Amino acid sequence: MKEPAVTDSTCLIGLERTGHLDILPALFEPVLIPPEVDKEFGISLPWLTIKAPINEKLVAALKMLADDGEAEAIALTVEQKCLIVLDDRQARFVAKHFVTSIIGTVGILLRAKRTGIIPSVRTVLGELEANSFYISCSLKEAALHLAGE
Repeated sequence: MKEPAVTDSTCLIGLERTGHLDILPALFEPVLIPPEVDKEFGISLPWLTIKAPINEKLVAALKMLADDGEAEAIALTVEQKCLIVLDDRQARFVAKHFVTSIIGTVGILLRAKRTGIIPSVRTVLGELEANSFYISCSLKEAALHLAGE
């Protein structure tokens, strides 16, 4: 059984640009996005479920600390009690105060390799970087070490 996840737009955009969006529904079900992330991403997919967070006060408070899509994603994750996919360092810092399970795009790639969805983390990281997806040298090195590449 796959676990549910809420994702921000950064992961969606990066994986879409590299042709690897299929990784998300292969790992997670349902894949939830809040309305602001839907606007930022701009692509409708049958496996993406748009769900608005109910706690508008929490969303408003989070918007003071993170961008609109991240704020809605964090609030939705709190309500759904599931994993959140976030890459932005500030948003992850904020989310750690509210949710227990956070993963980034690189973590998703590691999980995808472990489960046989992709053969190489290095290849996808290179494709992401070629499409203006920033990955720090230390994160890339750590990911490649964990992937055994």
